[in-house]
Amino acid sequence: MAEPKRHHRLAAVFAPVRDWAARLGAYASHPAVRRARRRLKRIRPFFGLSERLMRSLPKGLYARSILIVVTPIVILQAIVAYVFMERHWALVTERLSAALAADIAALVAIIERYPHEENYADVTRLAADTFGLTVSILPAGPLPPPAPKPFFSLLDRTLSEKITGYIRRPFWIDTVGNSDLVEIRIKLDEVTLRAFAPRRRAYASNSHIFLVWMVGSALILLAIALLFLRNQIRPIVALAHAADSLGKGRPVEDFKPRGAREVRQASQAFLDMRERIERQIQQRTTMLSGVSHDLRTILTRFRLELALLPESDETRAMQADIAEMSSMLEDYLAFARGDSSEETEAVELPELLDSLADKTRRNGDKVAVRFLGEPEIHVRPMAFARCLSNLLTNAAKYADYVELSARHYDGILEVTIDDDGPGIRDEDKEAVFRPFFRLDHARNVDVAGTGLGLAIARDIARGHGGDIELADSPLGGLRAIVTIPA
Repeated sequence: MAEPKRHHRLAAVFAPVRDWAARLGAYASHPAVRRARRRLKRIRPFFGLSERLMRSLPKGLYARSILIVVTPIVILQAIVAYVFMERHWALVTERLSAALAADIAALVAIIERYPHEENYADVTRLAADTFGLTVSILPAGPLPPPAPKPFFSLLDRTLSEKITGYIRRPFWIDTVGNSDLVEIRIKLDEVTLRAFAPRRRAYASNSHIFLVWMVGSALILLAIALLFLRNQIRPIVALAHAADSLGKGRPVEDFKPRGAREVRQASQAFLDMRERIERQIQQRTTMLSGVSHDLRTILTRFRLELALLPESDETRAMQADIAEMSSMLEDYLAFARGDSSEETEAVELPELLDSLADKTRRNGDKVAVRFLGEPEIHVRPMAFARCLSNLLTNAAKYADYVELSARHYDGILEVTIDDDGPGIRDEDKEAVFRPFFRLDHARNVDVAGTGLGLAIARDIARGHGGDIELADSPLGGLRAIVTIPA
């Protein structure tokens, strides 16, 4: 009986969940929900378009600032130009065309309703003196074929509408042939009225001056804004370069807080941080120098005492222990001290690689050297040589053949060290860079040392703004890749 009761209790617990799921399914089948889904499917491509648009936008601060400044001005200019063209220009042209059509309608009424001279001299004189029109009376006949319409036919369209409304006779106009005059022909019962009017009588011809002034002033203001904007961006770029140089251990020269108040605050905070770092490094270097001096003094005393003793197996073993202790002390101090005290200098990379390879060959190892690119690099010479020496010595310990290759291109130096040794498992390729880490299988990184060789090498590489990665070598062993900006 206990089992059915338990099932009954579970069903009672899950009953609200089952009801909620059924209610949710009913909502999902509702017509409004289905319509919303269809609308979302229709507008889904626009989300992808917005993502592509965001990816196509400039990434630099100066370019984005220009976009922020230019876009509103361009939109404002477009709106003003549209309103001007739509309202002012069209309205003025409409009023001028209406006045011209009314004057011609008055001449038509005079010709048709009032007596006039035989050659219409009084009409032409009235048109010239009163209306400022050049009028001639042609014999009755068909009107010319319609003239081609201009691309922007505001005058042609507006004048045609006004002539139709005021005169209500067959007419023909030419607004293209002569750029300074507009020709109008009105077909009357017995004659054809031909009138030439200045374009300015029917068209707001000086409106382009407003557009020229608007665009010209906008360009001048934009140029001034971009100039000031560039001056505001320059301190930020200088701060970024200074921070990058400090991170790579290069001297930061001629850097002063400039620009806006916020940028000055950030620059001053950077200078304070640099002073604190340099003070801390100096204190640590002083302390390490003292420790190094004291320990080396004791080791030197041990060597002198052993030198005074008769040579035996015990003294030779003690001398070997002292030599190992001295080597370990140098490794500890090198790891703790780092390479920040050394200045960056120009180094000929092929000579450095050859010297490291020769040093390794003197120990009986086979090393091949290859180099491509610009020979001169800017690094801390002793620190960088120690970095490559640690990697090269580590490779030579466990391999019969080592390849040392380097490429220097676009300010990036890539040094690759390949060997044909046993290699390292993938899960250990990152762990070997930890200080004092030692492998218990396959490949012991520092058999007789401290386990700091690779840690010191990566610390030096990162101090130059680069890094070291380990991978499988085409030779069957391990590949160490050193990448630094140089």
